[in-house]
This record gives sequence, C-alpha cells and structure tokens, in this order.
Amino acid sequence: MGELAIGQRATLTRTFAAREVGDDFVPCALVGGLFSTLLGTRLPGRGTNWMKQSLRFCRRARAGEPLTATVEIVRLRPEKQLVNLRVVCCDARGALICEGESLVMAREMA
Repeated sequence: MGELAIGQRATLTRTFAAREVGDDFVPCALVGGLFSTLLGTRLPGRGTNWMKQSLRFCRRARAGEPLTATVEIVRLRPEKQLVNLRVVCCDARGALICEGESLVMAREMA
C-alpha cells in the first residue's frame, strides 16, 4: 500500500447509448459499475477486493450524456490492507448523479 495516498484520485468518463441501456435513462447498476471498474483497474487497481459500497442517487443519468465517475482515497488502514474511498458521479454539466463511499481490501501488487 506504499503507493497509495490519501487524496489520490482516479476518474473515468463514459457515455451509455440508448441502444445499450434500452431506455432514455441509465440504470443505477451501470452507474455503480463505473466505480467498480475504477476500483479494479485504476485505484487501488488489480488485486482489489470490493468489501462494501453505499451510494445515494440524486438524479437519473440520461442515456447519451457523458458521465464522469471519480474515486478518491479518504482513509488508509495498512495494517488491515483496507482503503476507504469517496465516490462521485456527475453528468456533463457537473450535476451530481450519485455519491457515496466504498471500502476495499487492497492487496500488495507485484
């Protein structure tokens, strides 16, 4: 966990087409999946085990509109290999779609 630091962030922007979601709105599960992608591929990255997550949705995400998901480390517990992160997703205008927190176990990466 030596490479991880409080305040460290990772961001992902994705647009879901209406043909992908079958509706004018993006399902909450797909929005949450953006965080899962970030946690497993960027921060903390490979070897991360997702322990729990809580999300509060403020508005529905519209299909065809870019969504930007961000994860930010807010607490490190190296003795247990645990990382607490704040998670936020906004639309193209910066309006909050959802926010919450995640707890992951970050194993040492080779």
